[in-house]
Amino acid sequence: MAPVDFGTPTPEPKGCLVYVMGPSGAGKDTLIDYARARVDPARVIFARRFITRPAGAGGENHIMLSEKEFAARRDAGLFALTWESHGLWYGIGVEIDASLARGLAVVVSGSRAAWPMVQARYSNLRGLVVDAPTEIRAARLVARGREDESAVRARLEREVALPLGERLQLIHNDGPVAAAGEQFVSFLRGIGLQVR
Repeated sequence: MAPVDFGTPTPEPKGCLVYVMGPSGAGKDTLIDYARARVDPARVIFARRFITRPAGAGGENHIMLSEKEFAARRDAGLFALTWESHGLWYGIGVEIDASLARGLAVVVSGSRAAWPMVQARYSNLRGLVVDAPTEIRAARLVARGREDESAVRARLEREVALPLGERLQLIHNDGPVAAAGEQFVSFLRGIGLQVR
């Protein structure tokens, strides 16, 4: 899998892109939903993803596109970010750039493999890696019922090394949702966002 080259960096935004990533089953969507209910919606935008996966396949409330539709939108420049993972294409609409230009924070659920490209495009960027032990992630993947056993195994075996630091932090999501969820809310508070 090769992340798409997103081109030249965007102009210096007023807002901040918060890029959330982690292995399948880590609970990224759960933590994003938790934080969404606890931040000021006038200041924090949660980007919706376009995915070449049927809308009723389980998981997040995404916008489903066929591969032909996805390619057409990508070729027309309607995506700010795109990547391919596990045979599916994912995209984030260009409207996030308008939100950043207006001084808003934009939370994106993204791919670990695309992180270097995202860093090249967005200068005002903070990353958050959500992780959990393999056995917990395996149970979550089986429970959501989206993939067969071989697909679950492939997701669990995928490793992407990321250098943690000031711009990239880690949250362990291996207990009650509120525990990791409050860490996420604190993470948002730490980068200067208004949280309820």
